[in-house]
Amino acid sequence: MKLTRVYLLAVLVLGSLPFYTASAQVRKIIQLSGVVLGEDSVSGLPGVHVYVPKAGRGTTTNNTGFFSMPVLVGDSVVISAVGYVRRHHIVADSREEYVTVIIEMATDNTFLKEVTILPFPTEEVFKQAVLALNVPLNENGIDKRNLNAELMALMMRTTPMDGNLNYRYYMDQYNASIDDRAVVRTNPFLNPFNWARFFRDLKQNKKK
Repeated sequence: MKLTRVYLLAVLVLGSLPFYTASAQVRKIIQLSGVVLGEDSVSGLPGVHVYVPKAGRGTTTNNTGFFSMPVLVGDSVVISAVGYVRRHHIVADSREEYVTVIIEMATDNTFLKEVTILPFPTEEVFKQAVLALNVPLNENGIDKRNLNAELMALMMRTTPMDGNLNYRYYMDQYNASIDDRAVVRTNPFLNPFNWARFFRDLKQNKKK
């Protein structure tokens, strides 16, 4: 009887080990919330991807850089955005069910080599073309052809507006739009009284 009791006790203990092991492997769920900031950002970075690659779940930050998603203790959360260095955050165990973090992203700067674009296949051909130029200059080093009145008038008509003229044109259009809000512009050709006065004046001119 004693051997039977010991055998039954061992079976019960060994049979319960997988249950306790499975219970110990269950990880706690935490609601992870936070704000993703840039180096010069105050309100946060929108559209940043916050996800757990192994679990295949994630979210993106809103217009103010805020995000919130459920995670498990021990998850490796990846924070990535175009133009920024990818960040990793390990979810630590916490007594609270809600955890708030602030993540600062660093700009990923990529410097490219300087590229010089020339309308010549090689630099040697460009130098030969410059040396072959024969521009007639006066004693002051100025080409008289550039002071031609017709050429300068053509340049004035065809030269596009610079930054100052573009700004003035934009301000004129903006002021006109403000005036249109307060005053409704009418088409005089659609006014029947104008047409009546036109025909009356036309008849009077014919009688004269």
